[in-house]
Amino acid sequence: MASRRTGEWRLSLGARLDGPSTTHFRVWAPRADRVAVHLVEPDMPPVPMEPREFGYFEATVPGVGGGARYQFLLDGEKARPDPAARFQPEGVHKPSAVVDPHAFHWTDETWRGLSLKDFIIYELHTGTFTPEGTFDAIIPRLKYLRQEVGMTAIELMPVAQFPGKRNWGYDGVHPFAPQASYGGPEGLKRLVDACHREGLAVILDVVYNHLGPEGNYLGDFGPYFTDRYRTPWGAAINYDGPESDEVRHFVISNALYWVTEYHIDALRLDSIHGIFDFSARHILQELADAVHGEAERAGRTISVIAESDLNDARVICPPAMGGFGLDGQWNDDFHHALRVTLTGERKGYYQDFDGLVDLAAALRDGFVYQGRRSAYRRRRHGNSSRACSSSQFVVFAQNHDQVGNRALGDRLSTQIPFDALKVATALVLLSPNIPLLFMGEEYGETAPFQYFIEHGDPQLIEAVRQGRRREFSHFGWKEEDIPDPQDVATFERSRLRPGTGDDPQRAAMLRWTNMLITLRRGIASLGAEDSGKMRHLTWHEEAEQVLMMHRQGPDGPEALLVLGFNNRPVTVTIHKPQGEWNLRLDSTSSDFAGSGQATMPRRLIVDESGVALSVPQFSAFLYLRSASGFE
Repeated sequence: MASRRTGEWRLSLGARLDGPSTTHFRVWAPRADRVAVHLVEPDMPPVPMEPREFGYFEATVPGVGGGARYQFLLDGEKARPDPAARFQPEGVHKPSAVVDPHAFHWTDETWRGLSLKDFIIYELHTGTFTPEGTFDAIIPRLKYLRQEVGMTAIELMPVAQFPGKRNWGYDGVHPFAPQASYGGPEGLKRLVDACHREGLAVILDVVYNHLGPEGNYLGDFGPYFTDRYRTPWGAAINYDGPESDEVRHFVISNALYWVTEYHIDALRLDSIHGIFDFSARHILQELADAVHGEAERAGRTISVIAESDLNDARVICPPAMGGFGLDGQWNDDFHHALRVTLTGERKGYYQDFDGLVDLAAALRDGFVYQGRRSAYRRRRHGNSSRACSSSQFVVFAQNHDQVGNRALGDRLSTQIPFDALKVATALVLLSPNIPLLFMGEEYGETAPFQYFIEHGDPQLIEAVRQGRRREFSHFGWKEEDIPDPQDVATFERSRLRPGTGDDPQRAAMLRWTNMLITLRRGIASLGAEDSGKMRHLTWHEEAEQVLMMHRQGPDGPEALLVLGFNNRPVTVTIHKPQGEWNLRLDSTSSDFAGSGQATMPRRLIVDESGVALSVPQFSAFLYLRSASGFE
């Protein structure tokens, strides 16, 4: 069938310009007997569409060009926006707009993308990153992100059209339409083009486990959803039931649309544990194959990254090993172990983690839970990830979920001492994994990031409020502490307050972040570990709360990282690796708003008898030595 044939996906769904003033419309609507396209602007009588195989309808309409507004009329009664609309200029309920894909002139012809191992990710929410809350408003800050911070990639939280102007993006209902209030298709293209000009890759968060409730008309067209499975967010998408071939085509077409029409460099797939597919070839494998095939065809590097609560290594194992072949995945186990180490929090899912011992396990193996029993889940959880590369795991001390899904949306900068914050940042940025910072983390932003919506249905608004309260109950947070998601003040509180101003700690934190990234990018042994030519060894002293990591690369100096999560000065004895080490980075330096009273030796000689180190509370040190071969 042509609609699923490789290379035909661009022609198969929605409105396609067949010249400056002729548009071809195609929609999948097996639940309708008759479908017409109604041109609202210019005003034209409904044009009947011809039925095609598998429930598709098509029509070619002359006199219709870019900017035209239209709806599909189902059985002469229901006027609905296009499920594959490229633009919803008036919101989720109003007519769709025809978009001319050739109207924008790209300047990134020489850009070929970045390998996942080179990603240093900055996650941001378009609506709260700047006062304007638009794609265009991000562009002037790209030079800062690239040059002053050192990031190599930005990750946009979902931008598919959602109801209202305030939303995290996970209530999107038009998967092909960039949010109008952010700047729509042209704004997103300008942002991506500018990122590539600055040397930044762009990751887009996409949601293939559900659609939002308001403005979700897909069920009127066809069986996009199924009641065979349940998700926490709404009806599950039909990936393996009757007529699921066309649903799969819709989703894969969407993934390919973002990486071609918008030159996106990587897709982050939201909560894949909410994707249910028991067919012989899982939708995740089919999607990854399609994206990788498009990358090969275009001569680009395009990655697919999962967010997963499954701890299932199959997600990132190659198909030859029975896996789905995604390039990487977020590692929540790392985050949870780190937070317990830093804060001692043990409610909710944090009860499963023992702090430093599990943090060392996450660095060493990837998943902490590889089949052992989880007290939180009351069952065994996960499988072995030891065969996976460290560079397949994205790690973080904070992200939108782990900040925003706290009752107050409070950041680590308001919960732990400044010196401890520097230690956490050092661990993330000098790990053998792919590091991610949440917007503002580079300078210690203190503004919260809270959950916000702007729905139009009062019953839905109240349902969201009640759902948030239930969600937080197992953490023991009080109902009165949970901000009202619908209140515009909740959204406004979540905006960044960027810049360091006269705050010496903010300025020091920014210098610290930049120095860590500079070292990561400049010293091979501190990069992502993605081959047998790189190794790391992690160990810890539980009583003293000190973690150590030895990193070796194919060339250049070896690194020894000493991270003190101790809330008082302690002494540890280091027996390995033997040799002479020189201090390269010291978090207690006055350059980084430390005490300036150095206690660690600048020259460290480790021999068979070991060497005692006096580690100040909450401190981080990096030692380097000339490469001496793998140990």
